[in-house]
Amino acid sequence: MILLVDGGSTKTDWCLTEAGRQIARTLTQGANPLFHTVMDLQAEWKATVVPLSEGYSIETIYFYGAGCFSEKTKNVVQAALKECWPDTIIKIESDLLGAARGLCGHEAGIACILGTGSNTCAYDGQKICKRILPLGYILGDEGSGSALGKLLIGACLRDQLTPELKEKFFDHFGLTTETILHKVYRDSMPNQFLASLSPFLLYHLSDVTVYTLVRDAFRDFFLKTVHHYDYSHLSVHFTGSIAFHYSTVLQEVASSLYIPIASICPSPMEGLIRFHSSL
Repeated sequence: MILLVDGGSTKTDWCLTEAGRQIARTLTQGANPLFHTVMDLQAEWKATVVPLSEGYSIETIYFYGAGCFSEKTKNVVQAALKECWPDTIIKIESDLLGAARGLCGHEAGIACILGTGSNTCAYDGQKICKRILPLGYILGDEGSGSALGKLLIGACLRDQLTPELKEKFFDHFGLTTETILHKVYRDSMPNQFLASLSPFLLYHLSDVTVYTLVRDAFRDFFLKTVHHYDYSHLSVHFTGSIAFHYSTVLQEVASSLYIPIASICPSPMEGLIRFHSSL
């Protein structure tokens, strides 16, 4: 029996499987080791996931996590998992490799994540063979929820939205200019705050300014990331909440750039179940 984990910055998807069958599944809060300590992670997992796994003999945990790109950050997750499941084999990889395995399986392809942040890679069916650095919500993460939230705030505070839409924005979230600036520049995890604003854009896509903002954000994503892979010979796949909910606009922009999209999935978990059952 194995426990598969897709750990994002906003939410973490846990799936207990046996012989390719889902036994139990749950969601917990984000588990990015860049923003959470060992104590943070183990406290939540002991309260939420450990009870779910009681009575089962877990042989291996495969944890694919945002922020798990170095030994230092992997060790944070490793230590927290060991506190919860001390006798289990633990393997930790990046969420990008998890996305590639879940989306492409054992075939070569280009895997893209559009969620709170964004990330991309070329995958040869076994490993990541090329990657354009995402650079995080300040320097990069084009097309992500945090990028869309940042563009929305900029348009709002610079009076580039209609007065009616600007008023709706402030009323919907109960925000002021002062609270927005505080949350972005003073609070912890501003990337999650920014991403939490993106559903407002989805709801108001019929507004020409909003549609243009979203369209241009995705165009920026394609030109700065996917455009630098050999997409003429590799299938392009997407996962993540932003890719899934904005799939119509994403497809339109990709088509305008002659980039064919093979699939868009809300989560890589189903593909990861298939991948690990075939090993």
